[in-house]
Amino acid sequence: MPSRRNVIVTAGASGIGLAIAELFLERGDAVSVCDVDDKALETLSSRLPELRVAKVDVADADGVTRFVSALGRVDILINNAGVAGPIGNIEKNDPQDWKRCFAVNLHGAFHTIRAVVPQMRERRDGCIVNISTASTVTGIPGRSAYVSSKWAVEGLTKNAARELGPDNIRVNAIRPGFMDTERMRVLIARGAEKRGVSIEEHEHEALGFISLRTKIQPREIGEMAYFLASDAGRHITGQIIGVDGNSEWEG
Repeated sequence: MPSRRNVIVTAGASGIGLAIAELFLERGDAVSVCDVDDKALETLSSRLPELRVAKVDVADADGVTRFVSALGRVDILINNAGVAGPIGNIEKNDPQDWKRCFAVNLHGAFHTIRAVVPQMRERRDGCIVNISTASTVTGIPGRSAYVSSKWAVEGLTKNAARELGPDNIRVNAIRPGFMDTERMRVLIARGAEKRGVSIEEHEHEALGFISLRTKIQPREIGEMAYFLASDAGRHITGQIIGVDGNSEWEG
């Protein structure tokens, strides 16, 4: 790969995606992010004008193709886009919400991989990192769509690594754990309300099922993605790597 690499980060305008985009940018790469949040994209564009930003729904195959085609060379793809999907007992899940969860989490990753792979094959060089979740290890009652879609992302990772390996394209996935993000704070607050306990108590109990008893900072996911995309990770492919303090169980 060239010293200044061209990187795509999906859902890169906030949260984990933003942390990944900022880290690659700080270390000299050219970074393009797509997202569906107009306000977040506008704020990001103002704060980091050197980033290339675009409004793209990864569930839209044609939109993804146009986005990638406009960028030219892509050396690294970080598939971070994901939605929570329906929450609650599986028999009460709305089929349209279930479909949307898979459309973004799984099909979105497929669309972006499909769009970047031809040029990577031609150069015989490329790196793809998919963002999964530690919840694939533990399972979460009431989150069947989300966990199932991320299991599928891990399956896609494994199979794509085998398929693309002969062309020197590496494909790995990261399992983030209990993230110190606004999204996770909302989930913890919701869980605390459901159980009738304080947010602090619910969070403390949740951390008790993580071996290192720790929350994960978004930048830590960026560090792992950067490592996998670096020369140090040149022989790592087909791996699902947890950055989660070792999640033992999740309620």
